[in-house]
Amino acid sequence: MTQTRPKDIHWHEGTLSRNQRFRALGNRGATVWFTGLPASGKSTVAAAVEHLLVQGRVHAYRLDGDNVRHGLNSDLGFTPEDRRENIRRIGEVARLFADSGAVALVAFISPYRADRAHARDVHRRAGLPFLEVYMSTPIEVCEQRDPKGQYKRAREGLLPSFTGVDAPYEAPQDPQLVLDATELSVADCAQAVLGLLAQNELLPAAIGG
Repeated sequence: MTQTRPKDIHWHEGTLSRNQRFRALGNRGATVWFTGLPASGKSTVAAAVEHLLVQGRVHAYRLDGDNVRHGLNSDLGFTPEDRRENIRRIGEVARLFADSGAVALVAFISPYRADRAHARDVHRRAGLPFLEVYMSTPIEVCEQRDPKGQYKRAREGLLPSFTGVDAPYEAPQDPQLVLDATELSVADCAQAVLGLLAQNELLPAAIGG
């Protein structure tokens, strides 16, 4: 198969500017990136935020790590290299969602700081907001929950390269929001994320208060 050469690829500008798009939609696009250990509450909180935003007529879409691996990233495993490519791809997809005027709610373990920094930089270069939310739920609590039985299988050696057991997780050093699901309910966590969006002027007044 013939590969496309970079010199053959050109960015095609449309007739609608980003500001025109955002004004017409009534809100600005952005990415909220939820990171944390497996079973820390990322997907649950992201789903609650998505529900609240859409109810408030804010275009939002949740990009869940497991869901994306059913399609776009179904060819990737869990080696460090595949994890890096997994996050590279979803960082680019989230940027496109944000550019479309959606609030992209990314719920990925994304264990490596460098990969999350790359996703942030993709947004920075595009002039789009990127807000990192760290679900800091302790591993003991995550393992006790274990809704998919993954920690148990990993401890038994049946699930190699599992984050938190035999693969590392690098916690964020300067996230925009830290949430511990052992101290806050899902509803409280969701409201905290809405508060973060409001602080960054990314919500209509009717939702942001």
